[in-house]
Amino acid sequence: MPFVAYTTLDTERAAEALARQAVGAKLAACVHLQPITSIYEWNGLQKDAEIRVMFKTSRAAWPALKAMILRDHPYDEPALWALEIADGSESFLGWIDATATG
Repeated sequence: MPFVAYTTLDTERAAEALARQAVGAKLAACVHLQPITSIYEWNGLQKDAEIRVMFKTSRAAWPALKAMILRDHPYDEPALWALEIADGSESFLGWIDATATG
């Protein structure tokens, strides 16, 4: 089954660059960018506008996508996690696997 992976970035420009890099390298079939507000603890209470980046990827491409994000992410400690998609449209999930070949 495919994966959905998330991270956040501080600017739309940085998020779009990472998204284009992932799709261009066939590490993700599609990437969604969504403005959010994050409240978190990092050397005190913080509140920032960020861009949530959601990658639709395959099991095969996930290790390379993870390595790329961790290598190129500008944060000291990037938020990065992935979840395996348990169910959905078989044709859509097949498209993700066929497209994100890594």
